[in-house]
Amino acid sequence: MATVITMPRLSDTMTEGTVATWLKKVGDIIKEGDILAEIETDKATMEFESFNSGTLLYIGIEAGQSAPVDSLLAIIGTPGEDISALIVGGAVAPQAVAPVAETVAAPVTQATTAIPAGVKVITMPRLSDTMTTGTVATWLKKVGETIKEGDILAEIETDKATMEFESFNAGTLLYIGIPEGGTAPVDSVLAIIGPAGTDITGIAENYTKGDAPVAAPAAEASAPVAVSAPLEAAAPVVNEGGRVFASPLARQIAKEKGINLAQVKGSGENGRIVKSDVENFTAAAPVAQASEATATVRPFVPAGEQFSEQIKNSQMRKTIARRLSESIFTAPHFYLTIEVAMDEAMKSRATINSVPDTKVSFNDMVIKACAMALKKHPKVNSQWSEDAITINHHVNVGVAVAVEDGLVVPVLKFTDQMSLSQIGGAVKDLAVKAKSKKLQPAEMDGSTFTVSNLGMFGITEFTSIINQPNSAILSVGAIVEKPVVRNGQIVVGNTMKVTLACDHRTVDGATGAQFLQTLRTYLENPVTMLA
Repeated sequence: MATVITMPRLSDTMTEGTVATWLKKVGDIIKEGDILAEIETDKATMEFESFNSGTLLYIGIEAGQSAPVDSLLAIIGTPGEDISALIVGGAVAPQAVAPVAETVAAPVTQATTAIPAGVKVITMPRLSDTMTTGTVATWLKKVGETIKEGDILAEIETDKATMEFESFNAGTLLYIGIPEGGTAPVDSVLAIIGPAGTDITGIAENYTKGDAPVAAPAAEASAPVAVSAPLEAAAPVVNEGGRVFASPLARQIAKEKGINLAQVKGSGENGRIVKSDVENFTAAAPVAQASEATATVRPFVPAGEQFSEQIKNSQMRKTIARRLSESIFTAPHFYLTIEVAMDEAMKSRATINSVPDTKVSFNDMVIKACAMALKKHPKVNSQWSEDAITINHHVNVGVAVAVEDGLVVPVLKFTDQMSLSQIGGAVKDLAVKAKSKKLQPAEMDGSTFTVSNLGMFGITEFTSIINQPNSAILSVGAIVEKPVVRNGQIVVGNTMKVTLACDHRTVDGATGAQFLQTLRTYLENPVTMLA
């Protein structure tokens, strides 16, 4: 049966998209994962891939045209299908449709309940270019509340991050379609907003797709229905899965301080834990419960007990597991390690940072050196496909950043054209966004090479799994003070080990070695990076 593909929401603020280029034409065979088109969003131009296989029967938005999110973009099915019932309004000329056989397929069920004036149906957004389902981590509003445009409705876990989802509409929250912890496909009904007291009976059922979880609508907007029962301020809000409700910043502070959020009292809305709750938290001393009347003499038993817990895998953790497994089992990895003298780099960094309002880290220097080395060794800046190896002549370095739920890789576009101070500022801004869950999908897209640094944790040497479709990733260790031999004399020096993981399908040993030699030259002579 034919599948309707709509204009995706490729960023959380996107309301319409423009088809920059169609990479397929009507009649072409489409495989799952094929790139259908390049779509311009409000953030960037992104490749849009197909999640379905079949024949491209119809194109609803021509190259160069713009359309709102959820507009009919294309139809994929089998040759000869009658798709006339799927084409709304006849937006495309008849010749754009593949030949139709006489057999008529069953029409798609249309909505039978009219949407009242002022009512907006909000669907699960596609917050990343590879997102197919989303999980509602936290609802920040409840049924019956007044919503202003720009209010944060919920935190949604995608395959790449947990992101705040804001409302583009004002009104009253009349309906919640996906409960906290619930997972549903993109375009499933997330919520309905409209004038208070509006009867929305039957609307959500007409728009619900598949078996997405659906909550019951409010009987009357004037009698607000809470998403969860009110809790005392003395205890944090916890859902059935055991998840404590807290703001992203509160979670980050708790993690840094080693505080168990389950012991923190939430003073925010509906008991939600906020920043001040964590900062003012003091662990309570254990209280003895026994009295003389109830005290009994017990035989001695070992003090320890067996204890374990299960933590539900987030969408990010599932995606990390899938992508890294695919990488390590499909790409033949090999590793090359060198030791770099960092004495001159340390002197140069001290000089640079003596300039007011300038802050450059050793990691920034490594990123710059990698970008310049990639320009000289473009085969390392490549990606594999079954038909061809793509050599990228633009350099976009991804920087691995650890976050609460796992790992994200924000990307510095055209890194080779950036100065050290520009790299330092960009990395800092992206890291802050990543840790506060403000990173946009476009800021994590398009890397051609990746740098992962664990030196700040005291790790001197390690290997990483390649972040596909990249062909290589550099693992950076700590700078270590140690005896070294220079000019036949043992002296104290500062060295750093770096390990290049290469995909042997695209990068040969000699190619990787030459890249590392160039990298070493830049790091050991930092002035060459300023030329």
